[in-house]
Amino acid sequence: MTLFAQRFCRAFSFITIVFVLFNVRLAHAEQKQILDDYEVHYMVVNSTFFTPEVARNYGLVRSRYNALVNIAVLDKDSKKALDVALSGKATNLIGTAKELKFRKVKEGDSIYYLATLAVNDAETYRFVINIQSGNDSKQLKFQQKIYLD
Repeated sequence: MTLFAQRFCRAFSFITIVFVLFNVRLAHAEQKQILDDYEVHYMVVNSTFFTPEVARNYGLVRSRYNALVNIAVLDKDSKKALDVALSGKATNLIGTAKELKFRKVKEGDSIYYLATLAVNDAETYRFVINIQSGNDSKQLKFQQKIYLD
């Protein structure tokens, strides 16, 4: 297989998974919040949802004890993906906070921000995600219970 074909297959696989995650409303699938002029899509899924090949291609560690936090920030009006800086943390109900380190993935016109979170079964996390674009700052807050696969 040529290098172009390999890259195309990797990109297509990832885009397909992201499309499924953002467009199929499964438990813990796509959610969004409008933060002024941003439309922020977010989801937290177990990393075993991804095939080994897709995980390998994007540097994801598949484990039933790892969840993947996926954030996409769009312009509310144009729906264009925005290139922003993300930072944040996830805190369980007893107050243990875990820093989220986001990695930007750009596929064509789409931009996604991915972070891995070590999880326990049936644990609820409160997420606080800081979104920075120039001097503009927003904060995404949500809560989610995560189950092991």
